[in-house]
Amino acid sequence: MIGRVGGRGIIAAIFLAVGSLEACTVGPNFKPPPPPKVMAYERGGNALLPRMAGEPAQRLVVGQKIAANWWRLFGSPALDSVIRQALVGNPDLVAAVANLKAAREIANAAHGGVFPQIDAAAGIERQRQNYAAFGLKLPPSVFNTFSVGPMVSYSLDPFGKIRRLVEERRAEAEVRRYQLEMTYLALTGNIVSHVLIMASLNAQIEAEEGIVAEDERTLALVHKRADLGVATDTDIAKAEAQLAADRMALPPLQHQAGVTRHALSVLVGKVPAQWHPPKFTLTSLILPRALPVTLPSKLVHRRPDILAAEAELHAASAAIGVATASLYPDITLTGGFSQIALTTGKLFTSAGSIWSLGAGVTGPLFHGGALEAQKRAAEDNYAAALAIYRRTVLESFAQVANVLDGLRHDATLLGDARRALDAANRSLALERQDYMHGATSLLDLLDAERLRQRALVGYVRVSAQRYLDTSALFLAMGGGWWRKPE
Repeated sequence: MIGRVGGRGIIAAIFLAVGSLEACTVGPNFKPPPPPKVMAYERGGNALLPRMAGEPAQRLVVGQKIAANWWRLFGSPALDSVIRQALVGNPDLVAAVANLKAAREIANAAHGGVFPQIDAAAGIERQRQNYAAFGLKLPPSVFNTFSVGPMVSYSLDPFGKIRRLVEERRAEAEVRRYQLEMTYLALTGNIVSHVLIMASLNAQIEAEEGIVAEDERTLALVHKRADLGVATDTDIAKAEAQLAADRMALPPLQHQAGVTRHALSVLVGKVPAQWHPPKFTLTSLILPRALPVTLPSKLVHRRPDILAAEAELHAASAAIGVATASLYPDITLTGGFSQIALTTGKLFTSAGSIWSLGAGVTGPLFHGGALEAQKRAAEDNYAAALAIYRRTVLESFAQVANVLDGLRHDATLLGDARRALDAANRSLALERQDYMHGATSLLDLLDAERLRQRALVGYVRVSAQRYLDTSALFLAMGGGWWRKPE
């Protein structure tokens, strides 16, 4: 009786001692790095976007939140339909969702270690017992033993190794979560970019077709003047050469448009033979006028790539705690209850009941420096993750600065392109009129047509670049928040 009470007292003492250690979790407690102490993305502040007569004006709205479905600001139901199809069928997005689910289950598995582990065991043995070893003059006997019962083990985790492991696994799941956000953002951004490129190519094709039509009218005009005896065969050859040269500009543009359509079908998750996108044009899209700009102090909480780097840093911090706790002892409580009998018919009787209760302490004594090396490696990994986090923040701020700079130059360049096109149109009209009256040469007319061609294509490209840079700004700001239904 005394031994039994004493055993219970020992177990109680162990529980009390470990209870005082329960709150002792070694290793650093993670704190996110502070955002850079800047108020603007560029030196001198975020400059306003220029306003150009005859072109839609854009303005920066500092501090405004970005809509989750930011692409709808381009006013294209067809674009929204393509994105909705891609959110269902894109393979990268499906893989990212699966990776997130797997990471969360790994975290759940790690969290199971904080609870008691209960297992059931059953066994059968056939033994031969030699009683002579005990000094008994009995013949050897052969018999069977049957056993069944539960076993329980519980790590008290006095220094928080399991808790830090759970923290690490949950941080890794957060990494996967933000990687899913990054995949979603890249997918929607790529679709918008491909649609805008397709609209630009369609506009350029339309412009080139118009130029070819102008060349055909010019050739007809030259033939008419030749019939009147004013133009020569040389003039006809020059006009035909100009027409042939301008026609050569169409196939490369048409090929680029086909490549863009095929890339868009891959993003949607379809083979090109099974899916064809709608025809997008710049005139079917609306240029967003109000451009939200997130404050620098808030951007680190909005961009999924920064948040993924922060989660990686958190996981590296927790790994230091895991490695540190490995340097300290662990205490495990064990217990078991079994029914043992020589026949199955005598199982589950009081005579065959056996129970056990114990506590064990396991502490590292000598591992050849391996545990200390693991701790130092975890600390080095944290330093590397911190450097990667800082680089991600710097690159993000530089990306925003580049886009803002691009938008300002787009507005200025578009104004110049508009003036160049207007001037080229006037010059061509005058040259054609003068040529009809014999006041100028065919060479001057062809030069005017080439000038207008360059001005028109340049205007189309600059207009499309303004749309592309607007989309890039939404992406640089984090593209709004998205959560996939679970």
